[in-house]
Amino acid sequence: MLKAHTLRNRFLAVAVLAVAFASTPVPAHAASKEIIELQTQVQQLLDMVQRLQSTMDTRFGVLQNLAQQTADNATQMSATVNALQQKINAQNEAGSGKLDTVSGQVQSLNDSVDELKSRIAKLDKSIQDMQTQMQNLQNQPAGAAPAAPAQPGGAPPSASSAPGAPSANQAPPLQETFQAGVRDYNGARYDVAAGEFQDVLHYYPLDDLSGTAQFYLGEIAYRQQNYPDAVKAYNAVLEGFSGNPKAPAAQLRKGLALLQMNKKDAGIHELRLLIQRHPQTPEAAQARTKLNGLGIRIAAR
Repeated sequence: MLKAHTLRNRFLAVAVLAVAFASTPVPAHAASKEIIELQTQVQQLLDMVQRLQSTMDTRFGVLQNLAQQTADNATQMSATVNALQQKINAQNEAGSGKLDTVSGQVQSLNDSVDELKSRIAKLDKSIQDMQTQMQNLQNQPAGAAPAAPAQPGGAPPSASSAPGAPSANQAPPLQETFQAGVRDYNGARYDVAAGEFQDVLHYYPLDDLSGTAQFYLGEIAYRQQNYPDAVKAYNAVLEGFSGNPKAPAAQLRKGLALLQMNKKDAGIHELRLLIQRHPQTPEAAQARTKLNGLGIRIAAR
């Protein structure tokens, strides 16, 4: 474009000189064939300059149009990228919310299964007790009645010495106490449920249900948004009951609690550790979804 501009300036200079020369008065006797040819060449030069000017104006207009189109396309592309970014952010937030919802649903389902197992166990125990009582009745001689042992001095037997009367320090029944805690937890009676789970841990520290009770204590703290206590409870499950079926869920919830506490690196570490330890569990799948939502790509196994 600079070259064309320079050429146009040269043509204009030549044309001006030619016009000046042609317009200079000369004697009539000096008019000759060379002057006529010079005037013709000057006219041709002026025509060329005019055509060049027209061409330059046309090309400049085309360049302006292309520049405007490029600017418009860049603006549209920027708007499209912004809209796509907002859509991705919205999908990530929605995915995170769905993950929490699914996690709660899975947990509720596990709670229901545990409660159903406990009811079946209680029903089986009741049936066995009934069978034992029927056998005792069948083996008892006709007309015989069990006599209560007399107290010293001929006093009737006291209620505290009657068979089956619990002592003051007797431990509460394990299954009933645990199931009561689960029911109170599902009913959002968290303080009552926490006391019942604490009883299970206190009186039956070596039973498998103690690990599950410890997990529920973490769940109660998590639902109350007391994330530091929740992490402590989940740690107690992972350290003291590593073989408990609730261990994968405890590690998942620990990672989520750490993320809620803005401890992103620690939370990501726990989720990765869960995937390494229990890769085929539903909790590992939830951990992968959460990490993907955070922009950390974890391939499904």
